[in-house]
Amino acid sequence: MGETPGSTRAGGLTYADSGVSIEAGDEAVRRIQQHIRRTQGPRVIDNPGGFAGLFRLDFNEQLFRRNYRDPVLVACTDGVGTKVLLAIEMGVHDTVGVDLVAMSVNDLIVQGAEPLLFLDYIGIYRVDPALVERLVAGVARGCEIAGCALVGGETAEMPDVYKPGDYDLAGFAVGVVELSRAMDTARVEPGDVVLGLESDGVHSNGYTLVRKIVATRKLKLGQIYPELDAERTLGEVLLTPTRIYCQPVVRAQRAYKVKKVVSGMAHITGGGIAGNLVRSLHPGVDAVIDWDAWETPAVFRFLAERGGVEEAEMRRVFNMGIGYCLIVRPTFAEAIKRRLARMGERVHVIGKIAKGKGRVTDKKRGR
Repeated sequence: MGETPGSTRAGGLTYADSGVSIEAGDEAVRRIQQHIRRTQGPRVIDNPGGFAGLFRLDFNEQLFRRNYRDPVLVACTDGVGTKVLLAIEMGVHDTVGVDLVAMSVNDLIVQGAEPLLFLDYIGIYRVDPALVERLVAGVARGCEIAGCALVGGETAEMPDVYKPGDYDLAGFAVGVVELSRAMDTARVEPGDVVLGLESDGVHSNGYTLVRKIVATRKLKLGQIYPELDAERTLGEVLLTPTRIYCQPVVRAQRAYKVKKVVSGMAHITGGGIAGNLVRSLHPGVDAVIDWDAWETPAVFRFLAERGGVEEAEMRRVFNMGIGYCLIVRPTFAEAIKRRLARMGERVHVIGKIAKGKGRVTDKKRGR
């Protein structure tokens, strides 16, 4: 009796026949090990073949002493959104992993925490070991920048869920903060200064609108638009990874062992400056923002002009050039600004805290 295509000698279907290759998954795991190991320090316990990653919190041995008396774990999760569709269209898969790490760890440090470990999840149509390696290499690079360990992850091959060529990403970060130094909106006072750290572009929010502008205005991702960038194509500009602020922000706070000079922080993502900075205010204060304190990057001017997007909508959707905010005591503002600048951040005084009702207002408009 002859064999039919897609059958085994016993006549039964295999997992591969249904679209999932265990062998490809094993090859992908083999390829990504080198990238994972790059992120791991002595606090990661080697666990070959383990079902979970092991990270050591040992306050007795000198090697692991972290100066925490009352440590609190901080955890968060996020994704990259529809920016992955742009990466797929461009065939550039080694930058969205950086975005993935950034979106979680930048949220985590808002609480005053330092990032400890990270895990990733890749949902994909079909496991291509080379593609998975490129994605995880980006995740590992993001972890290196953030100073955290990539301790594990999952790649799920789901041809019934995703279309050919499709994938999606999710990330999970864990950090630690001394309870007494965790951020508390009650600490924000009138007179505090709002520092803004520049973004590296669109970051990872608003890409559904970005892609709509590209499609409806028939813009070409592979084309150079001189008013946007003289050397990079539109697609390359839009795929610029989200900036990771962890190490400069954490180090700036550690410089002050006793004084709590930072009273609040915000990661500027979807909702823009107003929609995120407001989360760091209590009902007795307003943050008054001077929108002329920094120059709006070319990418936002380009999107607004080409898409016919009104200024208020741009500010509501995008970071507009400020990716992270710190609310600091006025007597320490200049010192913190200089310290962050020495660590490579581009910092602006973008506003002040005033008595109010828990709002973010415009300096010019008074509302």
